[in-house]
Amino acid sequence: MTTRAKSRMHTVAAAAAALGLGCAGLLALPSTASAAGTLTVQYKTGASGATADQSEPWLKVINSGNSSLQLSQVKVRYYFKADSADATYRFACSWAVKGCANVTGTFGTLAHPTATADRYLEVGFTSGAGSLAPGADSGDLQLRFYRSNWQSVKQSDDYSFGAAQNSYGDWNKVTAQVGSSLEWGTAPEGNDPGGPTDPPTDPPGDGATLFDDFDYTSHSDTKLSEHGWTVRSNSGGPGVPGATWSPQNVTFSTESGNSLMNLETSSSGTGESTKQTEVLTKSMKFKNGTYAARVKFSDAPKSGPDGDHLVQTFFTINDLKAPMADDYSEYDFEYLPNGGWGESGNILYTTSWETYNPDPWQAVNQHTESRQSFTGWHDLVLTIDNSTIKYYVDGQLFGTHDATYLPERGMSINFNQWLIDLNGQTSTTARAYDEGVDYVLHVKDQVLTPAQVAARINTYRQAGTTFEDTVPAS
Repeated sequence: MTTRAKSRMHTVAAAAAALGLGCAGLLALPSTASAAGTLTVQYKTGASGATADQSEPWLKVINSGNSSLQLSQVKVRYYFKADSADATYRFACSWAVKGCANVTGTFGTLAHPTATADRYLEVGFTSGAGSLAPGADSGDLQLRFYRSNWQSVKQSDDYSFGAAQNSYGDWNKVTAQVGSSLEWGTAPEGNDPGGPTDPPTDPPGDGATLFDDFDYTSHSDTKLSEHGWTVRSNSGGPGVPGATWSPQNVTFSTESGNSLMNLETSSSGTGESTKQTEVLTKSMKFKNGTYAARVKFSDAPKSGPDGDHLVQTFFTINDLKAPMADDYSEYDFEYLPNGGWGESGNILYTTSWETYNPDPWQAVNQHTESRQSFTGWHDLVLTIDNSTIKYYVDGQLFGTHDATYLPERGMSINFNQWLIDLNGQTSTTARAYDEGVDYVLHVKDQVLTPAQVAARINTYRQAGTTFEDTVPAS
């Protein structure tokens, strides 16, 4: 993020993530799993009132198959009716046998709303949750969700809610997938869940597109500017006070015939010695559509001692014209390999912004996070249409954010790497960190699946195209 207030934002955001979210249920019937199903889901409610401060769907996942079940392949959906069209929700895990750090929760909007459901909470697991042997269960998943403004939630009209379900029992009003295969439950009519990477149709027609394979010689290559990029050198946040933005630390190379951009951030433990990096488009002409990049995150420095509170990013943003201006927009992928913003370890955030006030700090955003290592290359995809914002990591849906956070005007496309503070590593020994970028793609006003993005990239590379920009000026 390019705002000076970013570090304060995520201290607030991380604290908010520790809270719960809120809305659920309707009268439910006992379920019968498919004979071929590989898992069963049991449910109880921790909040049985028709209205409540927050909904508390407690779940257990049982391996009812004949072989080991990797929990990272499992997605469970709990369906509910939003309390209003513009209501937004927050998710939290109060306690889990598998560890709350290994449980994820994201929200989605149903394609075919019914009288009892127009949203869902999708519960997933990181690789740290491990596997279940045949007949084993996940143990308690004591989950909750609540309205972002902490108004009461009405549960009595929610599809998946069961007021009388005060002890665990099989529950077919939640669904569960293993990969893209539905293995348990019945969704609201017309809304059978499919994997986020169901086999796509052929990629949509060309459309207005920015594609860059970053085939440049150096930060001073004139083609960089001609192609609409700025390598930042001006002062200002985010990051350590006194740090500078260093164009010469943005370099380009070729590996196995593929061109790559590298952003190096270095420090010797003082603001003056800290050199941060950022590359961004000059134009703020990008709005709805698909954004994609292949980015290499790093858990460890390429040299020197580890531990700095580093932020590695791919994001879009426009300028905040005034505190709490309602036409501000920002959509972030941010990886913190060593924690920061109140976190102690690896964490990946995706955050959608409506607006903020830098002083006194006030933030209006929605975010999703995953506490695990993301070191290495990753395909990052962001899609924005007229109703939903979705984030994908390596073809899997990572977060779904609400219409409240849709952009009102155009944005720039940015990559940067910077230090939140110098508290993670206090040594004065020099160290340096790398963030790699393979390509960037934007397709205006078209929502592509991750598979369609990959097909589009392959088409460019097979044709030998290293750059294209047909997106009209805003």
